[in-house]
Amino acid sequence: MGRLINGIFQNDSAFGQLMTRIGIIIGANLMFVLFTLPIVTALPSAVALYHVMLRVLRSDGVINPFKEFWTGFRTNFRQSMMYEAMAAAFALLCYFDLRFCGYAGGVFIWFRYAIYVLAMAGLILTAFLLPVMAAFADTIPHLMRNAVFFAARRPWKILVLVFFDVFPLFLTYSDPQMLPLYAFCWVAFGFGAVAMIGASLLVKDFSEYLPTVYEEEEQTEKEERKAEKTLEDMKKMGM
Repeated sequence: MGRLINGIFQNDSAFGQLMTRIGIIIGANLMFVLFTLPIVTALPSAVALYHVMLRVLRSDGVINPFKEFWTGFRTNFRQSMMYEAMAAAFALLCYFDLRFCGYAGGVFIWFRYAIYVLAMAGLILTAFLLPVMAAFADTIPHLMRNAVFFAARRPWKILVLVFFDVFPLFLTYSDPQMLPLYAFCWVAFGFGAVAMIGASLLVKDFSEYLPTVYEEEEQTEKEERKAEKTLEDMKKMGM
């Protein structure tokens, strides 16, 4: 009996792996909530959250969620902030266009539907761009092209990804009496769980175009050694 219990709670057992993954989701979720507090860093934090989940799925599952989140946040900060500014400008444009169409009336009423279509396209693009940005290092135009490619490759995944990105938030605000419970779930694990679902949905598609995890680790180690050597050379030169 003791051996059975010990076997269940070992790290390499199914239960141990499940608990490890839940712990990673909770740890990464807490980092996401913390880094999202300035609000303007919401999108870089979301990309970092996807970075953690993709890393878990493409490795043996044992990672440091806090370290990986910071790595994803730091490496994708510039690109994600640039896209966030573009997305905010696009959202404001759609908002003011809708208000104009409402005030103008007449034939302009029909332009609202075109704006709704554009807004939905922007939502779908963003839903795919977040995990794409976490997985690939490239310019924003190329990342957007990759997001469109992966969305068009498996169209059914558009519905699944957008559903889990939008419906839980809609459910949260549609029931004010349960809002405290929903808020606790979001702070504890909700965002991480949604990111894990999205990453699980796309990781196989991404893996065809990404190096193996071992190759990534080897490349990271080489870059770290190169940076250390550069610092040592600068110290020797008295810089």
